[in-house]
Amino acid sequence: MVIDLKRCIGCYACQLSCKAEHGTPPGVFYARVLKKEEGQFPSVRQLFLPVLCNHCEEAPCVDACPTGASFKWEEDGIVDIDADKCVGCRACMMACPYSNRYYNDSPQHYFEQGPTAYEKARVSRHQTEVVMKCNFCRDRVRGGKQPACVANCPTVARYFGDLDDPSSEVSRLIMERGGFPLHPEAGTKPSVYYLPP
Repeated sequence: MVIDLKRCIGCYACQLSCKAEHGTPPGVFYARVLKKEEGQFPSVRQLFLPVLCNHCEEAPCVDACPTGASFKWEEDGIVDIDADKCVGCRACMMACPYSNRYYNDSPQHYFEQGPTAYEKARVSRHQTEVVMKCNFCRDRVRGGKQPACVANCPTVARYFGDLDDPSSEVSRLIMERGGFPLHPEAGTKPSVYYLPP
């Protein structure tokens, strides 16, 4: 995935569409937008940094998992979690240098009177006492669609494609615009790149 920081306006459409697509519990956001203000009045600006699982080629979360619940799909390199194998030890969360994993500790809902019909339909599919994370909307991608965050970005700040194909749009953007990953010093070889603002 490539995220164009010049086009991102911090509208949170990626965060909301991901939340709707996966029906994650309160406080769990597979896609987040971090916001920072810089400068001094009157020259102040806001910077936005969309973050998600980086689906690292050398994923420390996979190496740290004692049960094999964290794994990488061979055919596409997507890092995923098998909830049936996860024992909730959170070793993968500690190993992730990007802090993009969540522990689903107990059934939660948004309102005092109980879960809504939507929550019952979406949240009930998530096991508790396991770790959860972004999987690049693997089911959507398998069906020929874009991940929800890419499909719903109103400024077209996100691109999804094959990094191994030098002629793909994502590879071209990285080369032409000087795309960079977050924390390259960690040696994880992330699959999420950012285009400078």
